[in-house]
Amino acid sequence: MEYTVALIYDFDGTLAPGNMQEYDFIPAVGKSNKEFWHEANVLAETQDADPVLTYMARMIQEAQSKGLSLRREAFQDSGRNIRYYNGVEEWFPRMNAYAAERGIRLLHYVNSSGLKEIIEGTSIAGEFKHIYACSFLYNVDGIAYWPAVAVNYTNKTQFIFKINKGVESVYDTRMVNQYMEENRRPVPFKRMIYVGDGMTDIPCMRLVKNYGGHSIAVYNPVDKGKRKDMNALIRDNRVNFVCSADYSEGSEMDTVVKSIIDKIAADLRLEQLEAEKL
Repeated sequence: MEYTVALIYDFDGTLAPGNMQEYDFIPAVGKSNKEFWHEANVLAETQDADPVLTYMARMIQEAQSKGLSLRREAFQDSGRNIRYYNGVEEWFPRMNAYAAERGIRLLHYVNSSGLKEIIEGTSIAGEFKHIYACSFLYNVDGIAYWPAVAVNYTNKTQFIFKINKGVESVYDTRMVNQYMEENRRPVPFKRMIYVGDGMTDIPCMRLVKNYGGHSIAVYNPVDKGKRKDMNALIRDNRVNFVCSADYSEGSEMDTVVKSIIDKIAADLRLEQLEAEKL
């Protein structure tokens, strides 16, 4: 029997340095990164609003003022300029093969406060079973005009439950809230691995860890001092591991995830042996 393991990633700062809007969109509207985010955060503070919603509002306002396209395809084109951490593009097939050798089907998911449309344009978009992220509503002419989904640090956790029960639709709140016996759920929490880098990921990392899964906090390899700060997440029982965001073969991240897969495979084998004795 083949079992499913979910490897769930944040995107910005986890698979790619910085924020995805900084590669193409913000330069195109003539702002510096500091200016754009400052304006979005000031708007959130003065209106007592969600910072995710205000950054999405600023994207629409800035694009309209500069005459930039607000079509889905334009956002996807922006995603093609994103650069990843070392080893990311080779990571997915290598991990899939490693898991398959142990009788495990590895599925990859994104759970991000970034923009789904930009992620859809990246070279790795096809590697993900599903992308949970912010997105826009589009009018009949295909122009973005309003937020459809805003993913902040607390509502990120809803998508962990959707993965757990095999529900991909954001709209569908019925299935995710229906009772389902643990052994019938497509991806039990103990077969989840969550990878994130920032404060918005802490609720998800803590949730997965507390339910028997594994959480990994990553940091930009160029920021050596960051590891010391993030080790506090281990002391506070929020994550299992802290790793440099280097996804190349033989890296610390590579070793940790393979070891987790090995443990899950061993636990599944023990469960099978115990069931055979009943």
